[in-house]
Amino acid sequence: MRILILADIHANWPALEAIVRHESFDECWCVGDIVDYGPFARECVDWVRENCRVVVRGNHDHAVAHFVNGRGDEGYRYLARVTREWMWKQLTADQLRFLMKLPVTRDVTCFNRIVHLVHATPRDPLDEYLGANERQWADRLKQVPAQLVCVGHTHVPFLLEVDGRAVLNPGSVGQPRDGDPRASYAVIEDGRIELLRREYPLDQTVDAIRHTDWPDRAKELAIATLTCGGMRQALRVGSP
Repeated sequence: MRILILADIHANWPALEAIVRHESFDECWCVGDIVDYGPFARECVDWVRENCRVVVRGNHDHAVAHFVNGRGDEGYRYLARVTREWMWKQLTADQLRFLMKLPVTRDVTCFNRIVHLVHATPRDPLDEYLGANERQWADRLKQVPAQLVCVGHTHVPFLLEVDGRAVLNPGSVGQPRDGDPRASYAVIEDGRIELLRREYPLDQTVDAIRHTDWPDRAKELAIATLTCGGMRQALRVGSP
């Protein structure tokens, strides 16, 4: 059994397509954030809906589906606000219902162990940011009867051992933030976990962004973030 683990696709179809076209798998699981930030919301929602056996809701999926206005004039909050308005123009009512009905957590039995899937953390399924901090994860896992926990949200991949259990973050398919612009994902095969990266035609995403009606500032910020593998990296090299 080979399972593909995806997170934080963020409407970047060329990145998602590059993974699924070249990666063999028996099942696909997605730990949320299919939408916002990117120009291919419809394609990504449809693919996840048709091909992922297990999907949980991310904070951006929740906000788009429930028509929560973005707030902020800087950084990722600004990009989320601008692109969310565009999401509502692009997605159909049926696609929005799909996002709205996604569970915030799922438990799956696989490889003779319980796997808990949640976008952020078990304590705060949608919003808490937590990286590879063993002590903090040990606290979050106290009430979780699972041997493997799959998360997303931070856009930074890691595999952490915590008191005999594992926490897996596959990183971001569509908007990596660790300085590596390649699409990030994970594969679990016969219980063995591997973090992987995949080159994708970034120029296709960039071209699609340039053809949106987003403000020029948002376009340049989104493009720089994708190109540099994160907004912090983009700002460091002098991009908008």
